[in-house]
Amino acid sequence: MRLTTKGRYAVTAMFDLAIHHGRGPIALTDIAQRQGISLSYLEQLFSRLRKQSLVSSVRGPGGGYKLARQASEIQVAEVISAVDENVDTTRCGGAHNCRNEGPCLTHDLWQELSAQIYAYLNRISLQDLIDRKGVQDLAECRDPPGPEVGVDRRGVGRLPAGA
Repeated sequence: MRLTTKGRYAVTAMFDLAIHHGRGPIALTDIAQRQGISLSYLEQLFSRLRKQSLVSSVRGPGGGYKLARQASEIQVAEVISAVDENVDTTRCGGAHNCRNEGPCLTHDLWQELSAQIYAYLNRISLQDLIDRKGVQDLAECRDPPGPEVGVDRRGVGRLPAGA
């Protein structure tokens, strides 16, 4: 299967954004910190997600990203596709040239599996992921402390306590 870190990170970041939806725009630095993903990598992914109208950006102090639609309207497969990933289990990438410029014996099997995986991911929304048991508890224990205890939400640096 060719789901690389690009697709996995995009889904993870969008899931994080969906969990924190309703708290205003979310800074990429917060997502990077919570999920252990490079900020520069997230910036690249969110550029693609924005072009596909999955997220919208808010500039200025307190800015960040928010979902462009409700979490229930964004499918996992859509997120993966937005960052130019595909779910393909064939050896040839769907080109039908697995063996001697033609399909291998099991090409159709792997192509059908790819279609099943895509269909499965296309049935799961970000809201479905949020609604899973234990997700909210896991998300809360990963949230960094708020600005009141010294974190500058813009990611510029740390603020002195009480600032």
